[in-house]
Amino acid sequence: MNKQFPKREEPPQVSVAVKLLTAGTAACWADFVTFPLDTAKVRLQVQGEQPARTAPLTHTATARGASAYQAFKMNPSAIPAIPGAQHVQYRGLVGTITTITRQEGFRTLYNGLSAGLQRQMCFSSIRLGLYDTVKEFYGSIFRENEAGLQIVTRICAGLTTGGLAVALAHPTDVVKVRFQAASSSNSNRRYTSTLQAYRTIHREEGVRGLWKGAVPNIGRNAIVNVSEIVCYDVVKDCLQRYAHIPNDIRLHFSSAVVAGLAATVVASPVDVVKTRYMNSPKGQYQGALDCAIKMARMEGAAAFYKGFVPSFARLVSWNVVMWITYEQLKLIVFKS
Repeated sequence: MNKQFPKREEPPQVSVAVKLLTAGTAACWADFVTFPLDTAKVRLQVQGEQPARTAPLTHTATARGASAYQAFKMNPSAIPAIPGAQHVQYRGLVGTITTITRQEGFRTLYNGLSAGLQRQMCFSSIRLGLYDTVKEFYGSIFRENEAGLQIVTRICAGLTTGGLAVALAHPTDVVKVRFQAASSSNSNRRYTSTLQAYRTIHREEGVRGLWKGAVPNIGRNAIVNVSEIVCYDVVKDCLQRYAHIPNDIRLHFSSAVVAGLAATVVASPVDVVKTRYMNSPKGQYQGALDCAIKMARMEGAAAFYKGFVPSFARLVSWNVVMWITYEQLKLIVFKS
């Protein structure tokens, strides 16, 4: 006998404002808990973008002649950087967090947190808070079998809320990325506060600067939204139906882990391009596509998966914290 998938237990009288606030609050808490992982991911993604000023002496360098070797011993700064050489400052998730903490202090791991929370309150409240409402709208259009997964309905809802969220919250993402990418020990530190960052970007780069990288970000978040929300939605229903897991923390945790893994695998390449392009100074790239082409030519295909481990750790952790918090808030707020 074909059982129907369980429906969301959500009272129809719950206002859109309450849904938005609940989703935004859960996302802000998840962002706060996992923010150091996101900072490590950004640092790894932008690493290799700029050539090092100097490079360690290698066997290749010494092959250029004994005179160069002697000159290097007497005055290392007199030898120009080896073309194509890169200074690898960060290695791995734990190594990156340790390096940042040791060189710049623990608080640096939370650089851009205020912009991140602004982003989540704007972005996640829309993409998550409106998901069920938009899904009902598409359900009335496509009229898919209620006993099935309703994949088309869910994907369309995820794409719509993800795209709308990016359109409104993109400037907060630009500021967040620039704060996270900036090291307190070098000239990359461009802003002292989020408000000053918004004003500076608008003054120096115009309105377009605040929406820099919007196209790859829309692509990324459309993918992430489908991977996270739709995957969570489907996995949760399947686990309830086939594994008979009750609607509790065990179900939410399991569904969130799968959603985080799916989002990391499919979104990492466009996420790296988005981060590089957002963080780049004016004129470095002609556009997101130019950024991707230069990355592939100069650093190879592996560059598109830079920061994969911290990205995976962050997305899985973020999904677990966010979904468990959101589901618990729904029990408190929606049924009060």
